[in-house]
Amino acid sequence: MVLAAALALAGYLYEHNRTGNIYHPHARFIAQPTPTLPTKGPDRFAWPLYGYTKNHTRFFPASPAVRPPFKKIWAHNSNTLLEFPPVISGNHIYQLGDNGTLTALDKYTGKPFWVRSLGTLSASTPAVNSSTVYVTLMNSESGPGRVFAVNAKTGQTRWHRDIPSASESSPLLDGEKLFFGSQNGTVYALNARNGNVLWTYRAGGSVKASPSLSGGVLYFGDYSGHLQAVSEQTGRSLWVSSSEGALLGSGTFYSTPAVVYGRVFLGNTDGRVYAYDASSGRLDWAVQTGAYVYSSPAVTDAPGLGPTVYIGSYDGNFYALNAQSGRIAWKFSAGGRISGSPTIIGRNVYFADLGDHRTYGLGISTGRVTFEFPSGSFDPVISDGRAIFLTGTTGLHELSPR
Repeated sequence: MVLAAALALAGYLYEHNRTGNIYHPHARFIAQPTPTLPTKGPDRFAWPLYGYTKNHTRFFPASPAVRPPFKKIWAHNSNTLLEFPPVISGNHIYQLGDNGTLTALDKYTGKPFWVRSLGTLSASTPAVNSSTVYVTLMNSESGPGRVFAVNAKTGQTRWHRDIPSASESSPLLDGEKLFFGSQNGTVYALNARNGNVLWTYRAGGSVKASPSLSGGVLYFGDYSGHLQAVSEQTGRSLWVSSSEGALLGSGTFYSTPAVVYGRVFLGNTDGRVYAYDASSGRLDWAVQTGAYVYSSPAVTDAPGLGPTVYIGSYDGNFYALNAQSGRIAWKFSAGGRISGSPTIIGRNVYFADLGDHRTYGLGISTGRVTFEFPSGSFDPVISDGRAIFLTGTTGLHELSPR
């Protein structure tokens, strides 16, 4: 009995130390200016990628006018589950449904320009430039995985490439290079003009998140519980760090990293939110929420709080964490499971509650409710700087400031 008690105590302490909070208060932190919108040019009204920017901070620096209350302008029902938000280029919105159908909508009216059935199963956001839309699929007519490049104006295929496993990794476009992960752990760099493979990298587990890019380095987590940093140009590994999350094995990274302030922020299914040093992979802090964190973080410099990480958890709470220390600045109880990721539009952060299928907007400095909408399950909101476009469970809605 004494031995059993000792083993139980040792197991508890081991588990607590591996899954509890970790703080390294003197870890490196690099201050950075808050991004601003372009003052002119087509990019001013574009939302080209999942998470808006290549480093996936999920912050859109909208003017103070883009805030609640909103009025509904139009709604479009896709008749399929919408797990991921669309992208915007010009007056086109491109949304990929879970049934593998890509739809181009007029952002002013919600009317379809064209509709393409590209596969049978998908769970990602496209990437777009002025001429081409890029899509990853989990299942297609020819096999488990495929990546498409289609004409942005007509929907006609420019090229496609079959891959040996499904992909639910939202593609990252950087110039003429396209990056995404797949379920067999392979991360691809393709020539965006023709689909030719530039390089591949093999992780220890499925890579379901979108890779994040900062300073010529790609960052992504995998289902073996490791965070990777690889060269954008060559695919060479720069460092690998583990989550060390669970007693019988590491937690898994589904979350897309946000890279800013010299750190990499992301959630893990061990219940923790992690911050790593972007140059070395050293763990800066880890904060336990108590349940799965599939959500990807949104990060910005909030008035009154400073640099802050916003993220949801399956414990039903939405958290604002100090980006430097990891300490909780505030938290909001939504009551249900928060599976999808938040987006910051100006001074409000928006997220969806999967439990009650409702979208919330909160003030980034206070955590007070500024907006509620009776639809939404995963990643709800993007913007073009004049309105917001809210992805509900099966429909897309344009909401304009009153």
